[in-house]
Amino acid sequence: MRLFNLILCIFFGWLTSAQELYVATEPASNMPAKSISIRLSNYFMGPYSNQRTGLNVGTMYRSMPEFMWGISKKSMLHLSTFTSNMHQQQFKFEGVGIYFKYRFITLDQNHRHFRMAAFGRASLIANAIQYNDINLNGDNTGIGGGVVVTQLLHKLALSFTSGYVRAFNNINYDFAVGQPRSTVNYSLSGGYLFFPVKYKNNNQPSINYYLELLGKYNPVNKEQFVDISQAIQVILNSRYRLDLAYRRQVAGNMIRISNNEFLLRFEYNLFNAYK
Repeated sequence: MRLFNLILCIFFGWLTSAQELYVATEPASNMPAKSISIRLSNYFMGPYSNQRTGLNVGTMYRSMPEFMWGISKKSMLHLSTFTSNMHQQQFKFEGVGIYFKYRFITLDQNHRHFRMAAFGRASLIANAIQYNDINLNGDNTGIGGGVVVTQLLHKLALSFTSGYVRAFNNINYDFAVGQPRSTVNYSLSGGYLFFPVKYKNNNQPSINYYLELLGKYNPVNKEQFVDISQAIQVILNSRYRLDLAYRRQVAGNMIRISNNEFLLRFEYNLFNAYK
């Protein structure tokens, strides 16, 4: 309860709204129209004991390059690929994914706004199915979707996401009999702009801090977990973005590949990329 109360106090105490560029989740806001971005996410997980097999797994790494396209002011698209050594000793190509988001409510005011968006995700993956944590970012073939709500209050941005994921058999690998194939996902995210105190031009660097609660619940076997993620983000010249985050489990009983990870992410944005 002390941890929960502390988190609530902290939660409640795009570039011009940089504190919405969440690290573990996506906001309801979109990329600017006619923009193109390239992102490279690097996930690092320390040695871990596999709860299903009992084997000790060494240091794991996943690389996730993404191409992102601001289709219009209301819609955007991500195309992703996944490569890792998380399900085998050698480093291998795992599969591809697609993410689409459509913003359907926009209420803008001075130094604040409220937005809602619907999103969908699909992945095609060729990994062994070893865990009950359904994850479309490299582990499972499947589809998912949900709704995200974001409220900006000057330098503080709050966001809530709820979604559902349904997994299918991976390429050359099937689910075991009775193994769960779906999860309900939810998250509560907060971002705060620490620097600059006041914007003078778009070339100023900005520094943001993020605190995110990430939960997952399996309706079949009742397994669940709650993670907390903290991140520092630096944006340079309104184009370059660097994220450094640490995520760890604070409660739960779900069989998963790891209960903590580091994230290092680089991103380059090209605005007005075409007419």
